Amino acid sequence: MDSIRYVGTQVLTSFLRKRDSTDADPDVPDDEVSDPATEEIFTSWAIFILILLIIGSLWTSYYLQKKRIQAVHETVISIFAGMFVGLIIRVSPGHFIQEHVSFSYSYFFNLLLPPIILNSGYELHQANFFRNLATILTFAFLGTFIAAIVLGIILFIWTAIGLEGINISLLDAISVGAALSATDPVTILSIFNAYKVDPKLYTIIFGESLLNDAICIVMFETAQKFTGEDLRISSFFKGVGMFLMTFTISLLIGTIVGILTALLLKHSHIRRFPQIESCLVLLFAYAAYFFSNGCHMSGIVSLLFCGITLKHYAYYNMSRRTQIAVKYIFQLLAQLSENFIFIYLGLSLFTEVELIFKPILIIVTAVGICVSRYAAVFPLSRLINFVHSKRAAALRIPNHQEEIPPPYQMMLFWAGLRGAVGVALAAGLTGEHASSLKATVLVVVVLTVIVFGGTTARMLEILGIRTGVIEEVGSDDEFDIESNVGKHGRPMNYQDGGNNNDELDISDAESDVSDLPPMSSSQQQSQNVALNNISRPDLSSSSLSGIFSKTAEDPGKWFKEFDDQVLKPVLLDSTPSEDPNPNKR
Repeated sequence: MDSIRYVGTQVLTSFLRKRDSTDADPDVPDDEVSDPATEEIFTSWAIFILILLIIGSLWTSYYLQKKRIQAVHETVISIFAGMFVGLIIRVSPGHFIQEHVSFSYSYFFNLLLPPIILNSGYELHQANFFRNLATILTFAFLGTFIAAIVLGIILFIWTAIGLEGINISLLDAISVGAALSATDPVTILSIFNAYKVDPKLYTIIFGESLLNDAICIVMFETAQKFTGEDLRISSFFKGVGMFLMTFTISLLIGTIVGILTALLLKHSHIRRFPQIESCLVLLFAYAAYFFSNGCHMSGIVSLLFCGITLKHYAYYNMSRRTQIAVKYIFQLLAQLSENFIFIYLGLSLFTEVELIFKPILIIVTAVGICVSRYAAVFPLSRLINFVHSKRAAALRIPNHQEEIPPPYQMMLFWAGLRGAVGVALAAGLTGEHASSLKATVLVVVVLTVIVFGGTTARMLEILGIRTGVIEEVGSDDEFDIESNVGKHGRPMNYQDGGNNNDELDISDAESDVSDLPPMSSSQQQSQNVALNNISRPDLSSSSLSGIFSKTAEDPGKWFKEFDDQVLKPVLLDSTPSEDPNPNKR
């Protein structure tokens, strides 16, 4: 009897092991389920599938641009492609590939998001950005805060009713509100680029979405720090203080790293080795990001302002090859990351096994983000217009127009589609109902990209917003390879500072511009005049005395004068190397 019981136990155990092995993957023997070689094979298949999807997304982008099809956007197609492949993986036997293509919080923040933020800061049109800085900061700071609080209150009230068996705290609701207040700049701005939308509207939406991601991350992390504590009135002021401290310190970290990079490039001859120089510029930027995260600050804020500082100062201390290389390396990494993120979102809808979908909660959240976006855009737009009209009246400006007219307000509302930052933040939620909240955030993000992103082009036509606008001359966010003279009149083969005329620098310039036509004597003379003007700034006491004279017409003029007359002479190379054979260009 004991022997029969023993045999029966062994058979049952063997059957259960075989069943578990079959559930893991029917084609993999039991002793190979955890084998590293087998796992590497499935990882390779997962990466291969993702690469195929990215190739398809890029080829779709090429086809849409070639045929000038603007009714459908590539991001929407990427999401649907990811959903289709994710569904196939979900219904297929085995779970190895499914686990490798599921959304990862760590991968997103460490690999995918940094290139997008860095490229956005580096390619930022600084003139337009700082011209509309007050409006951008109003929407980015106050608008994001209002949207997060309004959506959080809506979710808290709905879950308190308990119709779907979910009851979350106010703090968790605000955390979800902060996660879903992160807008997505990729889809909307690519459509704006295709239509050549009015630069003012483009800059406001771009600047808001750029700062918005960083602010939402700081708000979410600040809210999470209060988990387990009793909320009081003092908690609000403590949270605001933590937020402002985190944002300010992060901004300083990014700016300081950018300035140190500019000084390093200026006072060294690293430009003689463009490959090393390009690598160092990229690594310094990433160092700012990870150092800030390591200090419990916001790496996104640091990386954003590091990119802005690099373009404003370090750019002009780089060799020509590094200028070109860095620009296109940043763009390349950002393009791959953007396409991958939308594919990632589509895949995650079906490959995330722990998600619990609550249909009514998803509908309430979708309506809630529209209400919160409305509460953030229209009242603040009226406030901005009121302040602008009072200022125009004080300055007696005739026939002044509204700062944000009604069509622009509606477009700002429509441009509030949510992005992958919200999904990544929601992945950090914990608690009993975390799976339901994560699923809700994921579905709402995908819905807003499809609905709002897919109808943006039509909305521009309905609102009659000006399109086909040619970018103003002297844009500082583009580097024209075929141009002889860059920003501030600097020659594009501008190499070494000081009196060191390095042969490698000269040959570097010649190899890059050998296909350009020779400069005439008048062009060379005008170039030298421009160089003298920029390299020999007037630092007399009479000029410095007017630096901080803030004018009512241009409140930011004092910083521009301070930057041109004090900072740039310190941080930029001021004396170009002489080319002994200029006609060889």
